[in-house]
Amino acid sequence: MSYNYTKTKLACYSGFVVQAIINNFLPILFVILQDSYKLSYEALGRIVLFNFCTQIVADLLTPKITDIFGYKGCAALSQLTAALGLMLLSFLPGICPSPYVGIVISVIVYAMGSGMMEVILSPIMELLPTKNKGANMAFTHSFYCWGQAFTVILTTIFVKLIGDADWNLIPIIWAVIPLVNAVAFTRVKVVEPPKEQRGGSLKGVFKERTFYCFVIFMVCAGASEIAMAEWASLFAQQGLNVSKVTGDLLGPCAFAICQGTGRVVLGAFSGKYSIRKVLIINNILCAVCYIMVGVCDIKALSLVACALCGFTVSLSWPGTYSLAAAKYKNGGTKMFSIFAFCGDIGCSLGPWLLGLVADYFGLNTGFVVSSAFPLLMVIAAFVVKEKDCKVN
Repeated sequence: MSYNYTKTKLACYSGFVVQAIINNFLPILFVILQDSYKLSYEALGRIVLFNFCTQIVADLLTPKITDIFGYKGCAALSQLTAALGLMLLSFLPGICPSPYVGIVISVIVYAMGSGMMEVILSPIMELLPTKNKGANMAFTHSFYCWGQAFTVILTTIFVKLIGDADWNLIPIIWAVIPLVNAVAFTRVKVVEPPKEQRGGSLKGVFKERTFYCFVIFMVCAGASEIAMAEWASLFAQQGLNVSKVTGDLLGPCAFAICQGTGRVVLGAFSGKYSIRKVLIINNILCAVCYIMVGVCDIKALSLVACALCGFTVSLSWPGTYSLAAAKYKNGGTKMFSIFAFCGDIGCSLGPWLLGLVADYFGLNTGFVVSSAFPLLMVIAAFVVKEKDCKVN
């Protein structure tokens, strides 16, 4: 009897939810951390930088980890590492001489888990014997968005119920999900490539112009997505003077819902449109959204622009993965590792640069400057030829 891999898919979907928790719950607490520990915008942005810089290291180490534990073992290990980091965050800031150092150590631990997930989950899904892999990839990545919305809503509710002073109880609650998912990965069937092929072959691709365009795609995709997602809540609260609940729900939560909707819709029509052309259109609109957030004096329009930015970035990350997997069929874990590495560089630079500019020129200017990332992706997309963008 054939195995339908439904439980494997569910474990991967849950893995993307865990990754969303790791990347998004702490920024919801930025205002609390800023008030409690007197942190600057740059210091808050540096927390995000530590998160994604650690994920960059994990991106590079994951192919070696899969050589030792296989895809299944690496997936389970990624969940356990994420759970450990979340649990550390509940008490390290309280016992370290510097609370900020405690936060950073915890972030580094759970970011290692997130980095492994980023590299391993996509190839696990790619190796499953399914049709229409482009649609499957977009749908799978949509769970990051639903996880982000889920994280924003519940974290906001937790803060309301628990109170600002007991914020450290929240990461313990979130740690339950990766712990359960770690057990799930030990019980599902994962398609393991032959050991000699696990690292993949990238021979010759570094000489191709298209490969470097894909690299630019990933850097800009990460920066465009995370800069808005990480700063939308604080911008709504301090820049637009709305309440925390309103800021969270109409900022990062609406962003995530629009992003998830975009991935489901675009995934459903996969094969009926040119990914390259959609990337060009979406990133032009993304730049417009960033500029509107920065210059528009009408609060409602600024919040709408924050939300719509989620739709405009929805295809950038999974779309690049699908293009690369189709063009470089033997890329394997090594290729996904390189692209995850590039995406995390963007995830690191985008929010940090926005915070740095905000310290000197204000949050509004930070958003305007961040429009450079989607515009750079548009330029790279024009360099890529249409024949290099065919996905089965």
